[in-house]
Amino acid sequence: MTKKRKRPDDFQKIKFKVGKKKLKPNNVTETSFKTKAIYVPDQLKENGTLPTNNRKLNVKELLTQLHHYNAGVKQGALTGLKDLLAQHSSVIDAHLSSIVTEVAAVFTDKDSAVRVAAVRLLRFLAPRTSEEQIGPFFPLISAHLSSAMTHIVEGIQEDALKVLDILLDHYPALLIDHSGVLLKNFVELISHQKLSKGLGKGGKASAWMLSVNPDRRFTSQQWHLSVLVRLKKLLSALTQGMKREEAEEEAFELKELPKPGTQGASEISWEQLATKQQSVHLYEHSGSQPWVNSQFKLRSLVDGGAGSEGAVASADSLKSFMQTLLPLMIECWVEACPPQFGVPIHGSKVDSDSMLLMQQVISIIQLLWKRALQQDETCQMRSWLRDGYLEDFKHHFMKHFPYSVQAATKQKKKKISKSEKDDASLFTDCLDHDMLNLTICQVMVALTSAPTLQQDTAWLEKIRYFVTENLEDGSILTPKQLSAMVGLVWKLVHIQRSRAATEALLKAVYSRYKQKGLALPVRTVLLKFFSGLYLRDSETNPHISG
Repeated sequence: MTKKRKRPDDFQKIKFKVGKKKLKPNNVTETSFKTKAIYVPDQLKENGTLPTNNRKLNVKELLTQLHHYNAGVKQGALTGLKDLLAQHSSVIDAHLSSIVTEVAAVFTDKDSAVRVAAVRLLRFLAPRTSEEQIGPFFPLISAHLSSAMTHIVEGIQEDALKVLDILLDHYPALLIDHSGVLLKNFVELISHQKLSKGLGKGGKASAWMLSVNPDRRFTSQQWHLSVLVRLKKLLSALTQGMKREEAEEEAFELKELPKPGTQGASEISWEQLATKQQSVHLYEHSGSQPWVNSQFKLRSLVDGGAGSEGAVASADSLKSFMQTLLPLMIECWVEACPPQFGVPIHGSKVDSDSMLLMQQVISIIQLLWKRALQQDETCQMRSWLRDGYLEDFKHHFMKHFPYSVQAATKQKKKKISKSEKDDASLFTDCLDHDMLNLTICQVMVALTSAPTLQQDTAWLEKIRYFVTENLEDGSILTPKQLSAMVGLVWKLVHIQRSRAATEALLKAVYSRYKQKGLALPVRTVLLKFFSGLYLRDSETNPHISG
């Protein structure tokens, strides 16, 4: 018999010995492998060229963080962006469009810390960016500013005025192109529309009334003062086109209209002409310093849109704006200087805060009048102002004229924030009771003329007494104050035809000229006054030549 072979059993269990390592199964997968890093420098080339700040963030990353929901992240992004621009000024030119677009959108952010950081960044950016660079993006800035000024949140309105200060200081020409909408926003900041539009005194429409918000952290008088200071700066920028006319008026060289047939006539000496000692201007506006007083105005390179100077662009729009603003200015005056007694008091004393508000009110009225002088219908505007507002001006401005500052009482010092200190310095720089009285005189004298001299005798006598007293008492006047004072004398002398009143005014000016130790600018103003008065007007005004 053959011996049978023993076949191995299927799935035979292998017995492991103690201390021996377990063998790997036959179908095991090998997972061990080796790796090597691949360095591709081109992948890092783009991010490597973008400058970064101390936190290693570039401009794109910082601008992206401005869309974050957390206020702290947005504030940190604005602060980091300011640091980045301070360290790398080239980023401003390369990314100005993105920076302006994102920062302007933060004007209306609900968090005050974010808005403060945005104002600081804009204050840092404005001196380093010219009007030509910021011009293409200014319509967007103006739109966001207008949205902030008309926002329902009081804090956003207050910070919008700080943004407006920066733009007025660095880009006044660009702001003028968009002033039509901004002027209307100023009206909404201090007033609100009445539910029922009625007619005020004298049939004047009064659709707006002064608003009072008790929830503000300022008093209503302080808020109105804050708004009117900015309104005055904007109106001053609008009237900068009259610099030449104002300079001539201050120099007392205003010339009368030439007689028909004599315009452009000049004396020619043929001997001097032959020896080339005299030249002849063949054209009307030729010469070394030609000046053309044209009524045409070229469109600005920056398209201001339909609202460009819309509120004061024409005589009709200016009149409509004044109909809205002047009643509000009178209400602000009454708020600062309420009727004290039934009997008028000469030399009323007013506290400094009220004095500041009164000064802004009368300066705004004066600037509106200067703007009216730029329109063609100057005489019609004077008669319209006189018929509609002279009685109000006499009742409120001249009743307690002149005004002086009341001595402030000592109070306990309290902690003041930096923003409040900046506002206080902005306001106190404007405090000048002498200029307040002089501006009142200028506004009132502008509304009178020779035909209405008899009707205005009472309040004109107050002005003459004020001018004469201040010129003769020897008090120190700045060149600006003296120029305004002598300018009043100039206008009063040409309006009135009384020899006695003229002599009193001229003696007062001459007594000022005889004082010792006058500064050169002061003496120059007085000499220009006398030269313009006697050398030119002695023939046309006999009450002066005598």
